[in-house]
Amino acid sequence: NLMNIIIFLIILLVLVVAHEFGHFIVAKKSGIRVDEFAFGFKPRLFSIKRGETRYSFNALPIGGYVSIYGENPDEESTSGPDSSRSFVNKPAYIKAAVMFAGVAMNFLVAWLLLSVGFMSGMPTSVGLEPKGSVLQNQALTITSVVAGSPAEKAGLKTTDKILLLKSGTDMTETPSAESVRYFVRKHSTDVITVNFVRNSENMETTLTPAPGIVDGAPGIGISMDLIGTLKLPAHEALWEGLKLSGNIFVGTVKGFYKLIHDGITGEGSLSGVSGPVGIVGVVGDAAQFGFIYLLSFTALISINLAVINLIPFPALDGGRLLFLLIEKIKGSRIKPQIANAINAGGFVLLMLLMVVITYNDIIKLL
Repeated sequence: NLMNIIIFLIILLVLVVAHEFGHFIVAKKSGIRVDEFAFGFKPRLFSIKRGETRYSFNALPIGGYVSIYGENPDEESTSGPDSSRSFVNKPAYIKAAVMFAGVAMNFLVAWLLLSVGFMSGMPTSVGLEPKGSVLQNQALTITSVVAGSPAEKAGLKTTDKILLLKSGTDMTETPSAESVRYFVRKHSTDVITVNFVRNSENMETTLTPAPGIVDGAPGIGISMDLIGTLKLPAHEALWEGLKLSGNIFVGTVKGFYKLIHDGITGEGSLSGVSGPVGIVGVVGDAAQFGFIYLLSFTALISINLAVINLIPFPALDGGRLLFLLIEKIKGSRIKPQIANAINAGGFVLLMLLMVVITYNDIIKLL
């Protein structure tokens, strides 16, 4: 779907540019020379020079980059005429601040997006709302549809709100997830009529449960959740946005730790990992649910970017922070040629990993 790809590229551009802006603004404020701030990757379409910094607009809209003088040190940036404004010659705390600023900016973006979501009306599962808050417009909502299932064949989609199920004279009104599951088991070989709401329009379809859908038992192939809308005043929205951002950050760190741990111990697999191709599909699902879901999804991607960049691996911010720590412990600078070679090798490995994950995404689609 072309629209999903365009939405994904816009999300990626915004989040990567926000990350790079964090590095850019802290470097500038610390007196470090910034040679270029680029939107997208080369080839260059056009650029504007303001002061000493060139602002470039490039043809490939898949992120951006910032060129900080002395970040990849050479003889000129280490001891040349402008070396006092070189990243490599700044105190360790300034280097650390510049490196960490991208991650901080991604967290800040996620916090703001989630806060806007809570101010506008965030879809929230019943039971997860803050104490004293009331969820409006509660409805049993389809959250996913299994490919090839009776539900998919009958035309049911994510975001459809179930009103009632009926078979013959038997029906379930004001349904809950439990009552729907019970009704489907009870009428496992019967034709079931499903009344539902889509985009404020009442609709109806019929289906027959199929065996082996849910742990070997008959089912129709949907996941459901009782969802309402949580709308908060600005101060509460900011607080809830911060709490949710923190919870997502901690959960993401735990997820990456498990992924890396399982990979090292040989228990891991890439089946649960998605790259750009896989994420485009999820963007489509999030967009179907509406603008606020898309905001939440963007916040989730932003926090994922923050956590990935904190991993102590060469070429990532976490790897550069690790080099800084090693230099502090040993009391001398790592040779620029060694640091640059390790970072270049790390970048190549990351690109290879991305190729493998993308291949895996395509295989899943086929």
